[in-house]
Amino acid sequence: MKKFTPRDLKTHLDQTPEPPLLLDVREPWEYETCHIEGSTLIPMGRIQSTVESLDKNRETVVICHHGIRSRAVAIFLEREGFNNVINLEGGVDRWADEVDPQMQKYS
Repeated sequence: MKKFTPRDLKTHLDQTPEPPLLLDVREPWEYETCHIEGSTLIPMGRIQSTVESLDKNRETVVICHHGIRSRAVAIFLEREGFNNVINLEGGVDRWADEVDPQMQKYS
């Protein structure tokens, strides 16, 4: 599994012709509070039941609050045969600090 810092992800999003799936695995209330533009919400608890609907070959960046849940989901996706998975280190909390200081934060 690859890892991106928020700055790495921002640069990648600005440069890539085909955007990756930004897979946000937080709970709905967290996503409603703040999220990275263009991300798709599938809470961690629903990943197993929805994994078949995801493209195993598409670049997938997994996102959560601090990068811990997303890492667990990224490991799961790799075990399910996904071959281009990236974990966002520090999650949306670090994204707000480094990329989007206007983003609302929560604890």
